Formats: sequence, structure tokens, C-alpha cells
Amino acid sequence: MKNFENKLIEIFRRIDDFNKVFINELQTHQLSDGSRKRIKPGKLSESEVMAIVIYFHIMRYRDFKHYYLFHVCRNMTDDFPRLVSYNRFVELTKSVLLPLVVYLKTQCLGKCTGISFVDSTPIRACHIKREHSHKVLKGLATKGQCSIGWFFGLKLHFVINDKGEILDFVLTPGNVDDRKPLTGTNILSKIYGKLFGDKGYISQSLFEQLFIDGIHLVTKLRKNMKNSLMLISDKIMLRKRALIESVFDELKNVCQIEHTRHRSQEGFIINLISGLIAYCYLPKKPSLNLEVVN
Repeated sequence: MKNFENKLIEIFRRIDDFNKVFINELQTHQLSDGSRKRIKPGKLSESEVMAIVIYFHIMRYRDFKHYYLFHVCRNMTDDFPRLVSYNRFVELTKSVLLPLVVYLKTQCLGKCTGISFVDSTPIRACHIKREHSHKVLKGLATKGQCSIGWFFGLKLHFVINDKGEILDFVLTPGNVDDRKPLTGTNILSKIYGKLFGDKGYISQSLFEQLFIDGIHLVTKLRKNMKNSLMLISDKIMLRKRALIESVFDELKNVCQIEHTRHRSQEGFIINLISGLIAYCYLPKKPSLNLEVVN
């Protein structure tokens, strides 16, 4: 239990240091409509709200309401003496959406090591049979297909390094091709070296475009493709591509970035972003024990 308390202190300290700079800069550059508004500080600061939301994914509770009422309000009153009701806290989480996104993008992502893995995973909005009656993510979620069948929701495209650290990510509708975010977004802006992917990323034009940018895309060959020479090291690394599947397993079963109980689009995004931040704080991540031989 002491390790969890130390992790909470570490999360809050880093977030509070970040907010001291970000919140002040945000308020300085915000545009106003000219009317005077009374700004009254709330009982909980932005740092406290963000820490509680992120800590939920580390404690491995199944739903946030049970976590807040039976853990935070009972066991964390010394850490947060000015707690509010559950309904009020849900309202406060919407105000920290932007700080959570900026904190993830600037403080939590790893660094490229020259060996990267790319893949996508479905984020289901509801069961496929209820797609026509689903309303929460209407306009965002679409019907798509992955390796295990059809789903209704969105796709989360990931790039990780050999240490299991998230380098970047992109969220798209479920019917978007896996190759499109590699050229239509800046997900590979900080990537160099070799990028390993599955057969869904096979494309001659994509390979040539990435090669010009200093990225060597390595994929397995389909049965109807001509065989080509491949380095033994690349063949070995392709077998290690299951690393990114282990990361997806951690994100979904430990950090719980996927569930079908969302009541608003803001709640969906907050749960996803806070889950990704919580993953970055996990003490042990799936990784490859690679040794550099000179």
C-alpha cells in the first residue's frame, strides 16, 4: 500500500509542477468577450482533479464511481481534505481535459531508439449488435474490422519503442485504413530508423515515402508476393512485434482505456487520455532486452 501512496505523491507532484506553468500561460493567452467575470477558486485544484482521475487507472477499479465513493472518499481524505460530491467531481473533470492532453503529449511520451513498432487496436463504443441505437459517440464511432472480427467504435493507432514506451498515437474512426495515419498525420514526426508493422501496412508507395523521410518500414510478406532478401536481424525483430500486443493488453486490462459505459464524449476522451498517462507511470512495462554490440 505504501508503494501506491508514493506513486500518488509522485503523480501529483509532477502534475502540479506542470500546471503551475501551463494554467498560468493558458489564462494569459485566453480571449475574453469583454465582460467581467468573477473567478472563484474551487475546493479542488486542477492538479488534484487530474491526480485522482489518473490514479483510478493505477488502482485497477472496474468503474470510476465505485472508486471515488468507496476509495477516494474513505481512504484518501488525508491527501484530499476538500473532496466534493461525485456528481460535482464529474463536472470538474471536463475542465481538465485540455491540461490532460497537453500533459500527455509533452511530459509522458518516450523517445525513439531507432527500433519502433506500429499497430492499431479497436476501442469499442458498444456491442456490434447495438450500433444503431448507440448515441454517446454518434458521429465519431463507425463500423470497422480488425483481426478478430467486426466492431463498432474507434481505432487507436500506436507507435512504441523497444522499451514499451508510447512514442505517439492517433485516434481515428473505426473504418480508417491502418496505413492512412502514417502519412496523413504527424504520428511519425519523431521516428527514425526501422519501423516494424504487420501485413496491414504493406504498401510500395508508403515504403518509398517513409524511406525518403529516414524510416525503414519492415513488414512480413503475403503469400502472393515475390520473396525478397531480408536481414536476419529484421526477421528476428518481426517475431518480436508481439510486444505491441502486450502493450495493448496492459492498456485495456490494467489501465482500462476501453469500456462501454461512457455517458458523454468528454468522459470517453478523459478516460482514454488518463489511462494512457497512467500506463506511462507503470513501474514495469512490456519491453525487449536488447543489447547494443559495438
